[in-house]
Amino acid sequence: MGGDEQPWRTGDGCVIVRVRVTPKSSLEAIEGITPTAEGPAFAARVRAIPAGGEANAAIEKLVANWLKVPKSTVRVTHGPKSRVKSLTVSGETDCLEQRLSAKLKKVE
Repeated sequence: MGGDEQPWRTGDGCVIVRVRVTPKSSLEAIEGITPTAEGPAFAARVRAIPAGGEANAAIEKLVANWLKVPKSTVRVTHGPKSRVKSLTVSGETDCLEQRLSAKLKKVE
């Protein structure tokens, strides 16, 4: 990852997290950081298939559990049919950024 670029940015009352999803995996996990055309993204694997919104629902649940926030605060807002998705996590941005920073250190 070059410079200060992070796989998230703050919005109005939210944090927007970039995630590259691998569906139909044997496990569900966020495994690290991967480069994408849009910038660095968290690399995630889900068991769900990429049909009928199943993988999107699975990644929302995975990110909510990973960040220890209610699932209702996480939603795919960009790239619903792409492997690289933006997920909006609503809530206190300072707290969410602290959690993301801590998670980033663990997965790097």
